[in-house]
Parts: sequence; structure tokens; C-alpha cells
Amino acid sequence: MSVAFTKESDSESVAADLPDRPVSAHPNYVTAAGLAAIDAALATARAATTAARAQGDITSDRTAMARATRELRYWSARRASAQLVEPAGGDTVTFGCTVTLEGGDGGREVWRITGEDEADPARGTVSYVAPLARALMGKSVGDAAKFGGREVEIVEIG
Repeated sequence: MSVAFTKESDSESVAADLPDRPVSAHPNYVTAAGLAAIDAALATARAATTAARAQGDITSDRTAMARATRELRYWSARRASAQLVEPAGGDTVTFGCTVTLEGGDGGREVWRITGEDEADPARGTVSYVAPLARALMGKSVGDAAKFGGREVEIVEIG
């Protein structure tokens, strides 16, 4: 049987065709910490690409090279489009600030509004394009905000 009619279905050939990570259409606003995190991720991606090349015959492990180059393309694009935004401070909710909210049950929660790549709700950070951040932007202490079927009051802006 001719090689032309065989089906190549090994995992390495599939991994070698990894699609690019999607890049957000929103402006890439970042805090200083977010910019440092992008720089660190870019350095890691460069190191992974160098390591994959150094392993010799790339065709023997296309998976490692495909992942490394995909990450390198993503973080290079994110670094190139990064726009550092310093917290404005003041009396209204803006990018980079920390907001303390109080719900109807008296419970408090604290959120920092950040860029998309640095958002991590488990750590109290939320992207500026998230519904919560959009509901809070431009509001002041004492204002109410509605999102996700609930209402909260802004009790502190830092």
C-alpha cells in the first residue's frame, strides 16, 4: 500500500497543528503587575521554544515545539499590544483600583479590576471587561451596582 493512502493519526501529528490561542479584541490594558506577568510568560515561552529546538530532531517530538511556538506567538502578541494603565485613584471606580462591595446580606467582598490576562477571580481580580467590572466602572462610594441578578453597594475604593 502506498504511503499516500495511510492515515497519520498519531498524537504528535495532531498536536503539531495546534490552533493559536485566541487573542481578545478588547484593548490590552494591563496593570504594572500584569505587564510583569506577561514579560515572565514571554520569557518562559522563549525558553520553552529554545529547549524544544535544542532537543534535536524536531520531527521526533512535534508536540513540544508546537506548544512552545503557540505560547510564544500568544505572549508576543499580548506584549506587543499591552497598554500600561496606572490606577487613577480618586473617588470613582476605574481600571486598576480595588473595590470593596457589600451585598444585601451584609457580606463583603473585595475585587481588583485588572487586565484580561491577569484576572483570577479565585485571587480577587476581575477583568475590566467582566460584567462585574463593567457594572462598577465610574461609580462612587455609596453607589449601588447590579450584575448577575444581584445588587451590591460600593463601600470603599482603593
